[in-house]
Amino acid sequence: MQQERPWGYYETILEATGYLVKRLVINPDQRISLQRHRQRSEHWVVVSGEAQVTLDKGIRPLAKGEHILIPQGSRHRISCRGDAPVVLIEVQLGELLSEDDIERFEDDYGRHT
Repeated sequence: MQQERPWGYYETILEATGYLVKRLVINPDQRISLQRHRQRSEHWVVVSGEAQVTLDKGIRPLAKGEHILIPQGSRHRISCRGDAPVVLIEVQLGELLSEDDIERFEDDYGRHT
């Protein structure tokens, strides 16, 4: 089921004990919150588009076919850099795999933790 967000949408592909797989679509000139998760890590694989990833104090581009590990407890954000949406596969690993494990630090859309 597709879950709309101000930056685009996501859908859950597979859910099992200890892991969750999602497909995220981030629209051009949009980005998710600067956030962290205390109960899970995430692995992002870009399948189309051009992204910019903030991970703790670093920023790096991520293109189609590239991936990055978001360690548990790290501050992170992904932004769409191009004219086309960024599509990525996100694999979450951990004990708490829900939206309740989002701690937001900055949010363009006025959302809070």
